[in-house]
Amino acid sequence: MIDRKIVVVATGGTIAMKYDAASGGLVPACTGEDLAAAVPGLSETAPLEFVQFSNIASPAMTPEIMWRLHLSIRQLLAREDVAGVIVTHGTDTLEETSFFLDLLHAGPKPVVTTAAMRGAGEVSPDGPMNILCAVRTAASDEARGLGVLVCMNETLHAPADVMKTHSANPDTFQSPWWGPVGYVDSDRIVIRRRPLRPAPLAPDSLTARVDIIKAMTGSGREYIDFAVAQGCRGIVIEGFGRGNIPAPMVPGIRDAVAAGVAVVITTRTPGGRVLDVYGYPGSVTDARAAGAAMGGEISAAKARLKLMLALSEKPGLARDRDALERLLDV
Repeated sequence: MIDRKIVVVATGGTIAMKYDAASGGLVPACTGEDLAAAVPGLSETAPLEFVQFSNIASPAMTPEIMWRLHLSIRQLLAREDVAGVIVTHGTDTLEETSFFLDLLHAGPKPVVTTAAMRGAGEVSPDGPMNILCAVRTAASDEARGLGVLVCMNETLHAPADVMKTHSANPDTFQSPWWGPVGYVDSDRIVIRRRPLRPAPLAPDSLTARVDIIKAMTGSGREYIDFAVAQGCRGIVIEGFGRGNIPAPMVPGIRDAVAAGVAVVITTRTPGGRVLDVYGYPGSVTDARAAGAAMGGEISAAKARLKLMLALSEKPGLARDRDALERLLDV
């Protein structure tokens, strides 16, 4: 058992829900203390402190709430008596919040996010074991310097790589192509690879609105024009395959970039980079010629958050396609 505290920051999600007959479904019902009380032996790992940051369903999470969560965690980690933080969260947006926090996380102290696919009142909830594993990870020397880790089903993932792959199975969180960072065994935390740790972003506040537009067969420029009219500072377009899109979208991209809006192309595939290997109308080559930046291999949802933070810190990046590509291709 370590001497310094692990702070359990509860935000809500299925992990904190129980069935409510009046509403006919799972609703927020448990505090962080309630969750910890259901985990035998948890207090033997480290002294615990609890912060009830929120108690919301996962779809209610917003970038603004993520930003406030980051500020709260930063204050907690600055304390000498705190060794690390775990965040309990809903699964639907866990990968996004984890990635957002990781982009901003500086310093060696671990932050571990966890969740549950089954509610706290169900026959076999997975939350207690996930919490135990997350606390053990946050209290370990092995997790220091790795940034934010996602701990689910006794497995540790890098936020940039992990995704929810099944709507209901407890083994839903996977890291396609790259695999997990490590796992939680009965005697220790095992790390098998170290995730890439680019320099953290450091905006003073969250100011840039960024929207996602999914390319569809037959798409035109209408949604791009709408996003620009709504005041977006950035647009992420989720393209096909290598990032190619329908050709009628390209004039909209050109006009958006001319108006000072950053446009980033991502791919709807779960693996592989966006790359300008084709030369036909609507190809990534065509979109880049119109000013769009290639978004690397992260998902559209994650590219949106990274672009939001980057433009909040350095608005001039919207007019620097090459700098955006360097930022996003990690």
